[in-house]
Amino acid sequence: MGQIDKVKEEIGWLKVVFSLLVAIDVSIIGWTFTNFSKTNKILLFLALFLVSLITLAIVIVNRSAYLKIDKLGELE
Repeated sequence: MGQIDKVKEEIGWLKVVFSLLVAIDVSIIGWTFTNFSKTNKILLFLALFLVSLITLAIVIVNRSAYLKIDKLGELE
């Protein structure tokens, strides 16, 4: 497998991870807004913490994907 194909596969996997993280993040945000007044404060703080953590992971995956895309442009 050539270097270009390897980078393309890595970008493909990053797209999958990015999509899953966004779906999880949106789900937790939706749950938080739906259950804001009905749930325990500990669960709300945990949800907000998870949203922050997952959003950070989304930013990291996004940056990594852009670096791979730049690398792919240099290889071609």
